[in-house]
Amino acid sequence: MAQANGVPCWMDLLTSDTERAREFYGRVLGWTAAEASDEFGGYFMFFADGAPAAGCMPTQPGVGIADVWGTYLTEDDADTALARVAEHGGAVRVPAMPVADLGIQAIVEDPSGARIGIWQPGTFPGFGPVGTGKPGTPAWFELHTREHAGSVAFYRDALGWQPKVLSDTDEFRLTAIEDDGTGTPQPVAGIMDASGYLPAGEGPRWEVYLSVDSADKALQAAVELGGTVLREPEDTPYGRIGSAADPMGARFNVVSRL
Repeated sequence: MAQANGVPCWMDLLTSDTERAREFYGRVLGWTAAEASDEFGGYFMFFADGAPAAGCMPTQPGVGIADVWGTYLTEDDADTALARVAEHGGAVRVPAMPVADLGIQAIVEDPSGARIGIWQPGTFPGFGPVGTGKPGTPAWFELHTREHAGSVAFYRDALGWQPKVLSDTDEFRLTAIEDDGTGTPQPVAGIMDASGYLPAGEGPRWEVYLSVDSADKALQAAVELGGTVLREPEDTPYGRIGSAADPMGARFNVVSRL
């Protein structure tokens, strides 16, 4: 069954050290890494238990960004989505381009400045359902922004979200998109009001959350391999969650069931 428009379908890492990324994420998340493809600029995939989980790409000259995880949303028509992005105040940073017969990709910037990828599936749909809880698979995706209301409107009108309010207080304001890829509709990505905690001068960002058997053990392994803990694991209504940066500085989150 095809995913609905706006649902996360893929993530990839732009890194300044692919070899170190291979070792780091292999040991922290249990991923295996395929060989790099010269045809696609050194791009390669990580696999979780044999299934595609994420991509990885060496930093490209002149791009201006590095060491960051990117998120891609499914769209059934990339060109139409890009037109809506422009209509609703976003900007196209990388125009729609085919990736062999795998699909069509583009990169856009929402009105608040957060970058997000677009993926029109061809033969490759992405990583499949979000939130299965299987180790090494995506658990959640989240935009942290000071412009919550405007961002909700943009992702609704430009990228097909049907927003679901999970919480609407000054302390915790979170709006989500649901998907039924696991058989039951459940939230798979959200827009968090970060006006109370984003440091001055730090822009909005999308973050990835990966399922692990133990958040504590995953972050311990991250530190042993040269990463940095950004938030110690803590119990939440959504599982035990912690945050880290890999040795090159890319942020990610881990989630384990309570």
